[in-house]
Amino acid sequence: MDVYTIVTEKIISLLQEGVVPWRQPWVASGLPRNLISRKPYRGVNVFLLSASKFCSPYWLTIRQVAQLSGYIRKGEKGTLIVYWKIEKRERADIDTQEIEEDRRTRFLLRYYRIWNLEQCDLPQKVLSKLPMTEVHEHFPIEATEQIVSAMPLRPEIVRAGSKAFYNLANDRITLPPSRLFVSPEEEACTTLHEISHASGHPKRLNRPSITEAAPFGSPTYSFEEIVAEMSAAYLCAEAGISPAVIQNEAAYIQGWLAQLRSDRHMVVRAAAHAQRAADYILGRTTTADG
Repeated sequence: MDVYTIVTEKIISLLQEGVVPWRQPWVASGLPRNLISRKPYRGVNVFLLSASKFCSPYWLTIRQVAQLSGYIRKGEKGTLIVYWKIEKRERADIDTQEIEEDRRTRFLLRYYRIWNLEQCDLPQKVLSKLPMTEVHEHFPIEATEQIVSAMPLRPEIVRAGSKAFYNLANDRITLPPSRLFVSPEEEACTTLHEISHASGHPKRLNRPSITEAAPFGSPTYSFEEIVAEMSAAYLCAEAGISPAVIQNEAAYIQGWLAQLRSDRHMVVRAAAHAQRAADYILGRTTTADG
């Protein structure tokens, strides 16, 4: 079984249990991150880790646990995360038969396992230095407005009607008036979803799933919707708010399941595109997802 299939089956399993990985709340503890580097995980790894049963945001490799003079408790199982391995190709010169490096490279998806802090016993001197929770003091609309206002080449945003949508042709986001939203959190999540779509405009990231004409319900349309969902989840975490529950979520889950079963590469690709979208909106330099 290849890595794409392993990841896809994990996500499918969660959805079948009614868990939407990209709609998990991260307000209490923050995004999952490595204990040593304190850097948050990225791409699909965010969703693989956030769907776990653990409250702590901190994770370690088995080697890092040993380096801290700790150990993993008996019977505890690691959680899979993925990374890209860059493989350089070689070729033999036809005349000399000398091995030459081919400029083409291949990106291979690989995986390894990590353990949550709650699965480990570490020396007290290590634990005493950890902030066990991250407290967010914020106003969701204010935090969202800061993200939106700082977006490079920000699209026009207008308030009209009762539906939220992004129009590629005129590069415009339409949002209903604030009074029509159930809560400030729902308004914030909707706004972040729509600017995630806008990030794919040709003058920004030029994402094929938004720039190509795709009818409602088509694979391309569905892929773009998942990208926007995941990107909004990253941005919600940045703003310190929980992704809002969508209406008729059961129907959405069934749709996502059908798409994942038909394309085992989709969830990894969508998460990578979503990470790039969030990075762009936040004005951050894009790095390898991991």
